[in-house]
Amino acid sequence: MTDPYSTLGIRPDATDEEVKQAYRELARKYHPDRYRDSDLADLASEKMKEINAAYEEIQKMRSTASSSGSSRTGSGNANGGTRTSTKFAEIRTLINNNNIREADRRLRAFAPEERNAEWHFLTGCILFKRGYFVDAQKLFDRACEMDPYNQEYQNARNQVNYQANDASGYRTAQTSSFNNTCNCCSSLLCADCCCECMGGDLIPCC
Repeated sequence: MTDPYSTLGIRPDATDEEVKQAYRELARKYHPDRYRDSDLADLASEKMKEINAAYEEIQKMRSTASSSGSSRTGSGNANGGTRTSTKFAEIRTLINNNNIREADRRLRAFAPEERNAEWHFLTGCILFKRGYFVDAQKLFDRACEMDPYNQEYQNARNQVNYQANDASGYRTAQTSSFNNTCNCCSSLLCADCCCECMGGDLIPCC
């Protein structure tokens, strides 16, 4: 069988999130429904079979490797994925407790290969809290691209869109202080879910 990673167009050290994203993109591209009544229908069907087989093979390989203690899922060992998830959970708690500086420090410490959809989402939440709505929107957009079926990411992106598109949507750290939240409650109220969706409260005074 052809190397499954080559079939999906990714490296063997790709994270689980990157594997899933590559599969979804190829599945959308070669889905048989797109080639119905086309001369390429048979080729698309064969390609889709290869993609499905490659994805299933990678899943099987990683599952087996994880059981034997030799998996590499973006953090370098069998428990890498679990440890990474724990780190993100801790960062969510920091954000909910408004400990933005520490949350930001921990996010910056992630290696580039560990910066998955969750990383982009949480970084976007920090930028939003600091008043950088345009930059936050870009991070939410990226999170949605990497995990298009995550409703939490989509809700955050939708809620911040109006801030980024508004003429005053880009605020500097000097003009948007969350230490004086009451002065900006009216403009941030509809975006409250960006933090409440994580169990916290973006606007503590409301």
